[in-house]
Amino acid sequence: MKNVVSAKYAIPAAVLMLSLSSVHAQSSVNISGYLDVGVYRDTNRTWNVGPIQRSYISFSGSEDLGNGLAAIFRLSSRFDTGTGALESSTKPFWHDESTIGLKGSFGTIKFGRRLDAVNSVDWQFDPWYNFDRVASPAWDTWHYNFPSDPRANNGTPDYGRLNNGIFYDSPTFGGFALHLSGSPEKVDGDVRRPIGAALTYNQGSVAAMAAHSRNSAGNTDNQFGAKYKFGSLAVMAAYNVSKAGESKAKALTAGVEYSLGATTFKGGYGQVDVDGVKAVKVYGGGAFYALSKRTTVYSEIAHKKFVADSANTYGVGITHSF
Repeated sequence: MKNVVSAKYAIPAAVLMLSLSSVHAQSSVNISGYLDVGVYRDTNRTWNVGPIQRSYISFSGSEDLGNGLAAIFRLSSRFDTGTGALESSTKPFWHDESTIGLKGSFGTIKFGRRLDAVNSVDWQFDPWYNFDRVASPAWDTWHYNFPSDPRANNGTPDYGRLNNGIFYDSPTFGGFALHLSGSPEKVDGDVRRPIGAALTYNQGSVAAMAAHSRNSAGNTDNQFGAKYKFGSLAVMAAYNVSKAGESKAKALTAGVEYSLGATTFKGGYGQVDVDGVKAVKVYGGGAFYALSKRTTVYSEIAHKKFVADSANTYGVGITHSF
């Protein structure tokens, strides 16, 4: 009798396990993130404990639809590791990204909120990936006059992301790839529909980009970048021109990275001229030591000069990716 009962429940259990295995083979969900916290002095000469680089947690996944086609999604939220709060009270919960889309031989198309075409690829031309509030020249100079979405965050501008957007990333052909972003929406107060395009080249030791974007207020942004690797040494430069009405901001940055074992040294310079006035000038440097593939400790310093003031910023921090 016991064997009969065991067989009675074993068969449905086996069917269930086979079904779960089938589902698991066709779809996946990943949890990843980046945690950063440090002690640093900002341009207001105030000491802080919190993220020097941005911290986030991300949920992403895909489902195999057959014939090389897959459904994809990504939900990502940024937060302050010093307090556990969202990065800003004016920004949405899924501030970093909230998209769903399709991926296939044609490339990737996504719908929702994400970095626009320019901001999604420009990071590789700054040693700090345009991602550091202490030492990155790009952080203080790029896209100076260009909010990608002027009213994205409860009516306040977003410098990088686009709400209610459509995003396309092409396959790579001979090192070249095309990236597009835009939105069909146009609400009261909008002058134009936002649109952006970036052409990138990544092959061997060479990387380059040329991009143009226009936001819903009619402001424009042009970005050019180049990078070359000599073994452990990488040099890079970028030029950005952003226009808002009659105002024009011209930013130029240059950077260097050098890897020596587990240590990476970074240096950079940048300045932005706004209508002929040198609004910001930045000299930055830092050293990053990898304790493992996921954990790094670092220290950095920068001198920042503004129109009527200047300040030294510096800090030490630790990062962990998962």
